Amino acid sequence: MEPEKLSVLCIEDEAPICLFLKTTLAASGYAYLQAGTGEEGLVQAATRNPDLILLDLGLPDIDGLEVTRRLREWSKKPIIVVSAREREADKVAALDMGADDYLTKPFGVQELLARIRAALRRHQDSLGKPEEPLFRHGDLEVDLAHRKVLKSGKEVHLTKREFGLLAILARHAGKVVTQRHLLTEIWGEAYADQVHYLRVHMNNLRNKLESQPGRPEHFLTESGVGYRLAVD
Repeated sequence: MEPEKLSVLCIEDEAPICLFLKTTLAASGYAYLQAGTGEEGLVQAATRNPDLILLDLGLPDIDGLEVTRRLREWSKKPIIVVSAREREADKVAALDMGADDYLTKPFGVQELLARIRAALRRHQDSLGKPEEPLFRHGDLEVDLAHRKVLKSGKEVHLTKREFGLLAILARHAGKVVTQRHLLTEIWGEAYADQVHYLRVHMNNLRNKLESQPGRPEHFLTESGVGYRLAVD
């Protein structure tokens, strides 16, 4: 008996894009589910229980941000926003609302499939497992339980706030963490818009932990949105 295919629900109302997604996903071994409105997408998500959701923001009935909010009230399944909206504010809003990733149209097939694989892998890793206190990527090792950071096997001293930022990124490794989230977690709600604080401390982390701070391999920037800690 063949193993059951992973299913992807596409909440999208543009017929050409739906056809493209259906063809792409089927060719890659995924079961394709489709909904043309936000309300239909919510019903499909509840009744079909897809493994991942691709969500457009510009739906004909309700905005995709509202769909994300309502999904996150009960579902932890990965949500990747696929939208023509390029404004940083839209990306930040979607991620803050609970989306796992944001892909701007037009996009390449291989990038889409890579984002899907990464989101599914992170979700699977989170099931039934306690939080992993040790993070490794390349020459970087972070021991959250013992507050120890190693680069190429040598311990690196970080300030309290630098380690706090690193810990948040490590706990969400592979996902974009928004600037607002990092600022409010480390400095408090009153500093939610003080982006320069964050830039200074991220530059310090790169100077201490990147082999080439100007060409980072670990601490990746999503311009105007936030930061992502790279994973293998």
